[in-house]
This record gives sequence, structure tokens and C-alpha cells, in this order.
Amino acid sequence: MARHGWAPVGRRWRLAALLGGIAAALAVLVGLLGGPPGGLPGGSPGTSAAPRGTARPYVGWGFTHTRFSADEGAPAATARVRGLLKADGGPAQDQAIMGWGADNPEPSPGHYDFAALDRRIAFVRASGGTPVITLCCAPDWMKGGKSGADNTDWSRSALETAPTPAHYQDFADLAATVARRYPDVHHFLVWNEFKGFWDEAAGRWDYEGYTDLYNLVYRALKRTGEDVLVGGPYLPMVSVAPSDPEASPRLRGDWGAMDQRVLDAFSYWNAHKAGADFTVVDGASYPDGGSPRPDEFSATDKLTAVSAWVRRQTHDLPLWWAEYYVEPGDGDAGWSEPHRVAVQATGMIALVRGGAGSGFYWNPEKRTGPACPGCLWTPTDRADGGRPLPMYALLSRFAAAFPPGTRYRTVPVDPAAASGLRVLGSDRTVLVVNTRDRTTVARVDGGRLTLRPYEVKWLDR
Repeated sequence: MARHGWAPVGRRWRLAALLGGIAAALAVLVGLLGGPPGGLPGGSPGTSAAPRGTARPYVGWGFTHTRFSADEGAPAATARVRGLLKADGGPAQDQAIMGWGADNPEPSPGHYDFAALDRRIAFVRASGGTPVITLCCAPDWMKGGKSGADNTDWSRSALETAPTPAHYQDFADLAATVARRYPDVHHFLVWNEFKGFWDEAAGRWDYEGYTDLYNLVYRALKRTGEDVLVGGPYLPMVSVAPSDPEASPRLRGDWGAMDQRVLDAFSYWNAHKAGADFTVVDGASYPDGGSPRPDEFSATDKLTAVSAWVRRQTHDLPLWWAEYYVEPGDGDAGWSEPHRVAVQATGMIALVRGGAGSGFYWNPEKRTGPACPGCLWTPTDRADGGRPLPMYALLSRFAAAFPPGTRYRTVPVDPAAASGLRVLGSDRTVLVVNTRDRTTVARVDGGRLTLRPYEVKWLDR
């Protein structure tokens, strides 16, 4: 799936970013002073937070922190984003334990470095968000590399290498250490996209290896507390052209066909998992190769079909999409921002229609610069940064309007215009998306609407 940087960034920020980092560190220190006594392995004290309470297996709609985020930068800009998020109810926020802004958490066996992860989790708390942790990736010494922070290999190929089977338990122990360190984090995702679990010789996913790792992590996490909730397999739901030799004969549509090897991997994990509180997958709406490709709006029907399939396999276990992509390429197809937002809104509607209740937008944040296609806010390197962008308006409104447990209702739509509109409604709110590049006039929910090209409109009921 699309990626927007994975290496840590804390040591390479300019002075403004450094000042922001110092401010964040002070915030963490204040928390530590009021935190629980004692310490965690490596001499690092546990971070302060309210103790866990009753946890539910869903968190709603939020976003993932990537290499650059608002925990660092000019203090005025980072404060602006914190305030923005808090004012909008604090959407759920996901952070990996290594990479994508976090340093190596255990550079050598038993020696920990949680400074960067502490800063990210502190930011989530300060912004009122629900913190979620992705348990990926693994320290070098767990996957054949050298020990020591200075020896960490931040190349993409190294980061995306899985632990060796001999170190699966070491990774599970690290996961448990992370869970104990952040007592207010209830939700944990095990690994990321089966990274390092592709069997080249067999030409398929090493789902046995992943499931062995998952089960050890699951059991280790559950020993840390009854309210720790765990999900997997975080499998990339790759689709292909219907003519592809790996195309599923059953799960297909105008959007393409699922890669049968992915479905086989999911089925094995589902049958052999030690347990799961929710299911996690990710993927793009568009197929991997093949032509002709469906248009960007029709392609989102895949998200509905795959979500429904997963829910059937898991007997309606709560479904999360850890990442969902609706834009071909690496997140910049050259679309205007209204076009991009319209396709994103259509994708989120498609996820809901398939039964998904939680999802995370992969925020392609940049460190600096005026152009940031698809970003939630402007870069925070300057004091005037951290200002909301159109994608943030969509995500925050969607999260507030359609929280977990929403009862969705039928919305009457003019049949003549229905093919060009995507609509989602609850008892209180209706979301309407014009998928056309021209103005559309239609009757929706009893009222007459005029929608600009690619306009996203919210209606109160």
C-alpha cells in the first residue's frame, strides 16, 4: 500500500521543530511526575495516564501518524493542531512502535528507548484522542541485524523485515512492555501488512508464520490486563484484474477480483488465531495492475464487498480498516482537492456499507512546504502552520456524524440523479457526494440540492 515515509525524524528537525519537541518533552515530564511509582524495564518510568476502564472493540474514524506529524514543529503550530483536534472531539489516532516517527524501541535486548513514542502518545492525549498502537516494526536484533541504536538500519527493506521465528517471543515480550507502559491504550494492532511474511519460494503469504507471531503477541498482551483489546491480521486486501491467474473466482465485481492468495491467508489466520477482539485489514480500492481499470468512484465498491466478506468470515466481529486508499499511485494522482475529498468520502461511505465501524486515514504529512495533497493540516514547521485542510474537514465531520453504533437510514434520492451521487444517512445527518465533474441538481431527502462538481455536502435531518 501507499507509504509516506517510515524513518524517525526527531534528530533531523530544524530549530523550530526542536523547540516544539522540547515543549512536548516537558509535557511528558509533567505527566511523569504525577504518574504511578516504579519503573518499567530499562529504567524508564511509566508514562502518566488514567488507568484503563471498560474498553470497547471499536474506536470510530480517525487517522494514523506518519513520519512527520504535529507532535514536533513550531510551538504555535503544534498547539493549533492539538486545539483543533480537541475541539472536534479528539478522533482516534494510531501510531506504530518503530518507524513512521518512532525510534527503535528496544535497540538491544532489555534496553529501551521510548522517547519518540512517548512524545507521540502524549500528543494524542493532549489532543483528546483515543490512542491506538500498531505493533510494528521489530528491532534489528530480532531479525538478523545488529544491536544498538547506532546500528539501526532505517532502510525500507530492513524496516519491513519480520522477526525471525526464534525472536517471535521477544517481540511478544516487547509488545507487553509497550502495553504496560501506556495504561490508557486499550487497542493494539498486531504487525502491519504481513511485512516480511511473503514466501518467495512458495509464491504465497507465510500465513503460518504470521499466525504464530500473532498468537504469541495476543497471549502476551492479554496477560497485561483484561481490558487490552487485540486485532489482526492487518492483511493487505490486494485485488487484481479479473483475468489475473490469481484472481478469486468468487469475490469479484466491476472493481476487479480479490487475489485468492490474500483470501487464503486471511482464512488460515481466522481459523487458527488464539483470539481477536476485532478484525483489522487494509487495502486500496483500485486493483493491482490490469486494464481497463474501473473509474475511481466505482472502484470503491471493492471496499464494500471486501468488508462484507470479512464480516461473514468472522461472524460479524467488529471490523477496522487500518489503512484505506482510494487514489492510484502513491497518494497524488494530480487531482484537485475537491476531487480528492469526494473520492475519499465515497470510499468511507463504501466501508460503512460493508459493515466497517472503524478506520484510519493515512495522513501524508510533510515536514515543510506549501503543497501537501491530501494532508489533514499544513506543515507545522512554521508558527503559522498546523491549519486545517479540506481532508481534515471531511474526516472530522464524518467521525462526529457517524460514530460507532450509528443506525444508518435510507435516504430518498431522485432516481434520475442517483447514479452520480453517493449518499449516507443517519437519524440526524445526511452526507451527499457528487461524483461528477459537473454541477448536478437533484432531490435528496425531500429537498432540492444544487451540487458543484465533486462537492461534498452535509444535511441536517
